[in-house]
Amino acid sequence: MSTASRSYDPTLARKVAFIGLGVMGYPMAGHLARAGHAVTVYNRTAAKAQAWVAEYGGAAAASPAQAAVGADIVFACVGNDDDLRAVVLGEQGAFTGMKPGAIFVDHTTASAEVARELHAAALAQGFHFVDAPVSGGQAGAVNGALTVMCGGDAPPFDAIRPVALAFSKAVTLVGASGAGQLAKMVNQICIAGLVQGLSEAIAFGQKAGLDMVQVLDVIGKGAAQSWQMDNRGKTMVEGQFNFGFAVDWMRKDLGLVLDEARRNGARLPVTAVVDQFYADVQAQGGRRWDTSSLITRLK
Repeated sequence: MSTASRSYDPTLARKVAFIGLGVMGYPMAGHLARAGHAVTVYNRTAAKAQAWVAEYGGAAAASPAQAAVGADIVFACVGNDDDLRAVVLGEQGAFTGMKPGAIFVDHTTASAEVARELHAAALAQGFHFVDAPVSGGQAGAVNGALTVMCGGDAPPFDAIRPVALAFSKAVTLVGASGAGQLAKMVNQICIAGLVQGLSEAIAFGQKAGLDMVQVLDVIGKGAAQSWQMDNRGKTMVEGQFNFGFAVDWMRKDLGLVLDEARRNGARLPVTAVVDQFYADVQAQGGRRWDTSSLITRLK
């Protein structure tokens, strides 16, 4: 269900900020505005923030600190650990503008280490920090149907959950600080293996002379069914790879996964191989293709 069709409840209205208006953040912030929240946005490219205001209302700020002033909740969705530290801890970072008791909610896919670092820094300054990476891709953000996996303390989570449901179908606390990021790593491990398996299956079927659109319809009703098969199988058959989550981003995420595995001793042989397969896709010019482009290695 899109936020546009959700009923507005004025008792839930909050003053919020949203930092980072990329392919995920732009529509996520839009859902917050449509749900009745007072939204101030910040984006490194100011023109993007002005375009958002023209579309949704609210206000644009010149810095993360300015966006955070007076906000009950500050949401962010940026690129990586370094970007996150910059918008939180920098000279004009959000923590310099947040009021006591405010909550910072990080939707960036980042390391568990930086989540714990910023959680501790927030508590030391009288704020709260929730790591809250999302799954569902650009389509999930646009349709208000993301899955949000959160790490942190229960009281701030309880406060942000009804607000985050503006752009989500599920918002769940999975553990202490950093647990949200670890859960997102589990998600990416699953996806990497599934997409590689689906790629091999489709390539095999094509070599065997099968009508793979028909075969996917048949096996999609049985034990082989998956979100990847339902949403990417037929476009993989057709050689279409422009559906959002890019290979470059997946390699960034898998790098986080493999770094964490080296720390905790987990063995990820398939994930490590698929990461290198994505490196092959990058080398053949597919950096911005979506993750289903793994199949191109098999053509």
